[in-house]
Amino acid sequence: MTATAPLPPKSRRATAVRGRLGAARPAAGFAAAALALFAVAPLLLSDFRLGLLAKYLCTAMVAVGIALAWGRGGLLTLGQGVFFGLGGYAMAMHLKIADAGPGNLPDFMQLYGTATRLPWWWRPFADPVFALAATVLLPMAVAAVLGSFVFRRRVKGAYFAILSQALAAAFAIWLVGQQATTGGTNGLTDIRGFFGYALDDPANQRMVYFVIASVLLLLVAAARQLMHSRYGELLVAVRDSEERVRFLGYDPANVKLVAYVVAAGMAGLAGALFVPAVGIISPALVGIVPSIELVIGAAVGGRASLAGAVLGAIGVAWAKTALSEEFPAAWTYFQGLLFIVALAFLPGGLASLAAVARRRRAGRALAGETV
Repeated sequence: MTATAPLPPKSRRATAVRGRLGAARPAAGFAAAALALFAVAPLLLSDFRLGLLAKYLCTAMVAVGIALAWGRGGLLTLGQGVFFGLGGYAMAMHLKIADAGPGNLPDFMQLYGTATRLPWWWRPFADPVFALAATVLLPMAVAAVLGSFVFRRRVKGAYFAILSQALAAAFAIWLVGQQATTGGTNGLTDIRGFFGYALDDPANQRMVYFVIASVLLLLVAAARQLMHSRYGELLVAVRDSEERVRFLGYDPANVKLVAYVVAAGMAGLAGALFVPAVGIISPALVGIVPSIELVIGAAVGGRASLAGAVLGAIGVAWAKTALSEEFPAAWTYFQGLLFIVALAFLPGGLASLAAVARRRRAGRALAGETV
């Protein structure tokens, strides 16, 4: 065997400098994001625009989970609206009970229903601890059951995407059909309070915004840690070659299940925070189209990059608000075109533009040397 020659001192110093820069880059990114969210945005934006940004940040939370499950694990999750809706309805149910006051029914039940007391499955949500836990644990439990059924039967690719879409459609249809207990097509609306704070107070709305921004940064940090852990490497291995991973003694179904369940929990938490930010949750926000919109944001920004997925989700949500006012009938087509262009011509999303430019420059330099 031949010993590897040690690197010269200059090369060792350059490698050390690159390592320190690589370690400092994520911290600098988090600091810049925190500065933008907690100082710049509240200073420059009106209360109305800050409320819209809070809404966009909720979609970015879902994109963090999509980046983990799809970008890292290759799981095209087209049904995240289900988990977003489960978290949102769990939070909204508690807030509607709190708004109604002790012994009273929520307003829509008095209008549509004939019941004189809360349905049995509503009663646990009167407890704030149970409701908060349910916003995350309920979506994760549903994802665990569905994922166990799907992944152990080796359903993947387009079949998994279609199945997740079917789940989103079924969930939205069920919500519409239960008008007396879920509000039907209207959903749960006119939510006025958030754990004792009046949501019509601009100061409290700003508080909700700061909570949402904090949670988003925490989710990004947790997802990054998970992606760069041993599990993250195993998830990439499963994405690239399931059979090799199975040959090494790991169960690919369990590896994919963890990513799917974590992404569902993030979507549920996003839905829960969306409710006080907007004051409503309805079937229109949890069906097939909203689920695809969430994936489009991550795809356009760059599903393999957490920063790209977050910025892409915020950008697409903003574009929907801005362009749908000008082109209300055609915006859906623009959105579909964005998704097709992103997957066909820039699979890595906008986050990969720098890498694509570097590869092209390297290719031109190599072609020049060979001439």
